Amino acid sequence: MADTTAPPIPSPLTAPSSRRPPRPHRLPARFAFYLEASIIVGFLAASSAPTPLYRLYQGLWGFSDLTVTVVFGVYALAVLVALLTVGSLSDHVGRRPILLAALVLQGGALILFIKADGVSTLIVGRIVQGLATGLAAGAVGAGMLDLDRTRGTIANAVTPMTGTAVGGLLSGLAVQYLPAPTRLIYLVLLAVVVLQVGGVLAIAETAERRAGALASLRPRFQLPPAIRRPLAVATPALIAGWALAGFYGSLGPSLVRLVSGSDSVVLGGLALFVLAGTGALTVLAVRDITPSTVALAGTAALVVGVTATLIATAARSEFGFFAATAIAGVGFGSAIQGAIRTVLPLADAEHRAGVLSVIYVISFLALGLPAVLAGVLVVHTGSVTSTASGYGIAVIVLAAGAFVGLVRRARSGPAATRTEAAAPLLCPQQTGPGSCAL
Repeated sequence: MADTTAPPIPSPLTAPSSRRPPRPHRLPARFAFYLEASIIVGFLAASSAPTPLYRLYQGLWGFSDLTVTVVFGVYALAVLVALLTVGSLSDHVGRRPILLAALVLQGGALILFIKADGVSTLIVGRIVQGLATGLAAGAVGAGMLDLDRTRGTIANAVTPMTGTAVGGLLSGLAVQYLPAPTRLIYLVLLAVVVLQVGGVLAIAETAERRAGALASLRPRFQLPPAIRRPLAVATPALIAGWALAGFYGSLGPSLVRLVSGSDSVVLGGLALFVLAGTGALTVLAVRDITPSTVALAGTAALVVGVTATLIATAARSEFGFFAATAIAGVGFGSAIQGAIRTVLPLADAEHRAGVLSVIYVISFLALGLPAVLAGVLVVHTGSVTSTASGYGIAVIVLAAGAFVGLVRRARSGPAATRTEAAAPLLCPQQTGPGSCAL
């Protein structure tokens, strides 16, 4: 999940925070912007780096595909916990302290991965990594908006998927062609973290301290009546998109191995790279298109892409599999963006954080729990193929249901889409005065 420039995107959900005058010895704002973008790319790259390694870990420690999905699932749940509790803490204590704390946690997680000698260490590392990512997300998202609202909006939407794509591919290349396959990628990422700590110490704070830090730790779940039906329509698209990402992030390498007949870890990482990379490019491409159109196109692309993936899997077509994954990636990026951009503009400032919390819960549960269920099914049936087929059919049904719901909503009249012109990219979304979270 790359920053670009674009025409200003009007948004009621983001607002620049009050800033301190930059100190003369601090590095310039442009450097700070790219540094913060690199932090979220680095965090998400680190989160996808273990994906190509799962086959090696299984060979070393003899665990099942169910354990793989549990390792993936605990990360998603840890991110969710952090987002719901400390996601807006940087609005109260400042961006830099939160970024430094998140980087220290990330460094600790990477050290755990480097020293891992069994599944338990891997799971603990993934939990710490998830907490670090959730802690960093709000501070990075808000910090980039503080520095440049237009580019920050786009960077927040694109950099997470970019990081996910890059991490999986680079990890696969490192494992395939370089020494110390279970350690080198983490050592490189740890070196990046050390450099980023130095960068954060050298940039200026962009947010004033303010009261309410303890109160901000309490998750708020609020669904005003005007939100309930649009969210009900969007929920199947959210679940379908995130569940598909969870499947590729956990069992993708096993599926690629089945289709290609190759044990190449590069191919295992390439599947996630294609899905997330296509999703990132799609988010960038559709940023000026109305949310309902984006959501409709996205759910349709999910149906087509996942259907084609199942056909290619049955035919053992490697080219067909990756081509279909690219189509599914278009659906992944646009369905999620379109669905959420359809819902959030309907919430007023008082209820926005509560609505966003509900969306977080739906999204990250969909990312983690179906992947764990898929692991259970693989162990029970002994077949990745049958599990992938059942999983894919479920995603197709959810996406098709979302498509039908979106069509019906569009036909209900202008009132259903009256806020579309102001709908922002996700991310960011405002969780407090001048704040945002991924």
